Amino acid sequence: MYELGPANRSRVYVLKGEKMPIPTSDRVVYRNNPLAEVICQLRFPAILRIEAEAPVNFQDRIRQEYPEYRLAPVFPTELPATALALLQGANPESPKHVHEFISAEGAWSVSLARTFLALKTTQYVRWEEFRLRMQNLMTTLVDTFQPAYYSRVGLRYVDVIQRSRLNLEGRPWGDLLKPHIAAEFCEPGWAADIDQSSKQISVRLPDAAGRVLIRHGLVFAQESNEPCYIFDADFFLDAQRTEIRDAANILERFHRCAGNLFRWCIQPALHAALGPQPPS
Repeated sequence: MYELGPANRSRVYVLKGEKMPIPTSDRVVYRNNPLAEVICQLRFPAILRIEAEAPVNFQDRIRQEYPEYRLAPVFPTELPATALALLQGANPESPKHVHEFISAEGAWSVSLARTFLALKTTQYVRWEEFRLRMQNLMTTLVDTFQPAYYSRVGLRYVDVIQRSRLNLEGRPWGDLLKPHIAAEFCEPGWAADIDQSSKQISVRLPDAAGRVLIRHGLVFAQESNEPCYIFDADFFLDAQRTEIRDAANILERFHRCAGNLFRWCIQPALHAALGPQPPS
């Protein structure tokens, strides 16, 4: 739906101390939810049984919520055979295909391969629902396949700001985004003429608690070619070994950081237009 061009600025920040230098904010639920996609992924050492046989027991446990099934290739099948061979040979542990389980309305999907489990939604409303679904999947994974540990825990939020959906047509981006995140749009002399902007920032979280890769910039809605602004925040912990029991707390911490990060990037005018409401 949206495509972010190549980054024209890349920075790596190292944050020291006990807390990120991003102020905390009261949690809200946005009535005009800007989230286009939320993904959680857990990686683990390869479990060959997932790829060698149909995960019947796993499906039986989740089939009521995710009744649709398809077997998808990891790499696009339209690629030339030589390119496919190179991609597959680059990482021998890479799975050959992915089992996908999809909700009836298509808004939620579960991906299971021999090295990872992922949950994705395009209709995210609040953390409690997402967390409950992910916890159920984690329990099902452990009961069915007994992964030894997680090698990566990730939580990714993709927000898209489309001004026409917020009655903000004509408002310059400098009125909606903070200068520290989009300084080029705060210069009135030439901000109106910017037609491409993309950045990538990698931030190490304190106390070896992971990192966040932030990609943000202008994108264009496919249906209208309207310029939009995307915030893609990918929180993850890559470790040799993360105990199974620790994953839920890591995801909880990533969720809190993601909310504070988004609020730190937007101006009060955009916050108000999104319709903040206290979580009930």
